[in-house]
Amino acid sequence: MISLAARDIRHNWAKFLLTGIGLGLLIGVTLTMAGVFRGMVDDAQALLENSGADLWVVQKDTQGPYAESSSLKDDILRGVAGMPGVSQAANITYFTMQVSPLKAQWAQNEQETRSMVVGIEPGMPLLPGQPTHLVDGRHLNQSHYEAVVDLKTGFRVGDQLQIRRHVYRVVGVTQRMVSSGGDPMVFIPLKDAQEAQFLKDNDAIVNDRLRTSLNPSFNRPSVPGLLESVQNLQTSSRNVNAILVRIAPGLDPHSVAEPIRRWKHLTVYTRADMEEILVKKLIATSAKQIGMFLVILAVVSAAIVAFIIYTMTLGKIREIAVLKLIGTQNLTIAWMILQQALGLGVIGFVVGKISATIWAPIFPKFVLLLNQDAVLGFALTMLICALASTLAIRAALSVDPAQAIG
Repeated sequence: MISLAARDIRHNWAKFLLTGIGLGLLIGVTLTMAGVFRGMVDDAQALLENSGADLWVVQKDTQGPYAESSSLKDDILRGVAGMPGVSQAANITYFTMQVSPLKAQWAQNEQETRSMVVGIEPGMPLLPGQPTHLVDGRHLNQSHYEAVVDLKTGFRVGDQLQIRRHVYRVVGVTQRMVSSGGDPMVFIPLKDAQEAQFLKDNDAIVNDRLRTSLNPSFNRPSVPGLLESVQNLQTSSRNVNAILVRIAPGLDPHSVAEPIRRWKHLTVYTRADMEEILVKKLIATSAKQIGMFLVILAVVSAAIVAFIIYTMTLGKIREIAVLKLIGTQNLTIAWMILQQALGLGVIGFVVGKISATIWAPIFPKFVLLLNQDAVLGFALTMLICALASTLAIRAALSVDPAQAIG
């Protein structure tokens, strides 16, 4: 029985191998889509893990700072840091923009990079929100014009990049520091980030100053310096998007969060709350869309596998008819078809797994290929091949040898 299937495959080995490769590429696409879905969830979880925070303190009645806009005054930090159970607290800002290299460096890195720019306190690498896993360089030490970038941005230590009006020198490179959408992070000093996030263009500043000077409430002759103070306030920013809190060891995050909510009139999220916001709300629509596409692709793949096996069996109806005429048992013929179907599935899965592993790093988004998905994919592939072979076996065994040979 084994030699019968093997001899048939050797007789048409080129066709059998090419069919397996084609099937493998289809399986590879299916595994890749599963990896894209896994990668989206992993990006969201990596964002929370890399922040190093146990609590997120944000503007009241918002789901910031990742899913919604959140704005706090940076001096609120002192009150939060003094609350019971709080071990460390740090201001932080987040905003997404196109980060471009300095024009003189365009020959090295011509592409703008969509990045999440993060404002952190320099010189404090142990605070929550600081970049971890440095693969080159150092942390931020100066209050202005230094940056630590993720490896995915394409920048290296010593490169210069431009954010709004200012130029920053890359002093450190980290890895796997991404936003929930997979955009690499660029860390700059908090004061620079506050200015960049709320910076107005020159024309807008001039118009605001003119509008303020024409307002008699702000331009009083009897109150010298009032107009200048108001104008300076309009062009400066003391806002942050969130306060990241690390609690003392052994404490329950909810017991620390509740006094902050009650006495500071702010919204506080634990890690479980923030994970629910990111996974079930922020990326929910994209995840459902990819999940639906994955289901459709799996159904189409199953239909194609069944069609290939059925067509492959019908292509040798004459040979099967001869086997029946010489007295070969139906069980032997059925076992031969099943062996070929399973062999085709094995070749297809191996090619698909290798293909997905090769092209996954090329994708702009993170593709996470898990062994459990591969095991499930292999089991489904074998099941589909087995089911498809039953249809082919029924068609082969129902053939009249005399009519098939003609």
